[in-house]
Amino acid sequence: MVQQLSDSELEIMKIVWENPSDVTLFSYIMDGLAAKGKPCRKNTLIVLLSRLMNKGFLSAKKIGRRNEYTTLVSEAEYQRTQTKHFLDKIYEGNAKGLVSALIMGDMLADEEYEELKKLLEKGREI
Repeated sequence: MVQQLSDSELEIMKIVWENPSDVTLFSYIMDGLAAKGKPCRKNTLIVLLSRLMNKGFLSAKKIGRRNEYTTLVSEAEYQRTQTKHFLDKIYEGNAKGLVSALIMGDMLADEEYEELKKLLEKGREI
């Protein structure tokens, strides 16, 4: 099972997932965090990357003095797992309750509502 990430770990993974390259360098992550207005100290980032490797999200390959990080869990896989966990925890697995809360709470833009409606109708056809 895919583990839950802390907010800091998730910020790092978002940068890694957004990287078009198959491998991500330490400097790319540092720059990405700084660009998002969330600069991080070198030692703190090393600890967070180590945690991500221990949790099975990243692998590292040492090339000279630098590490190349590769994702082991895709963003889509993490989102599915966390959505299922949230759905089970908050709505006791009832997806209708989640969708109702989104609609009744006016949390969907008109375009999102229409897209969701199309997805639901398309799902019936399959």
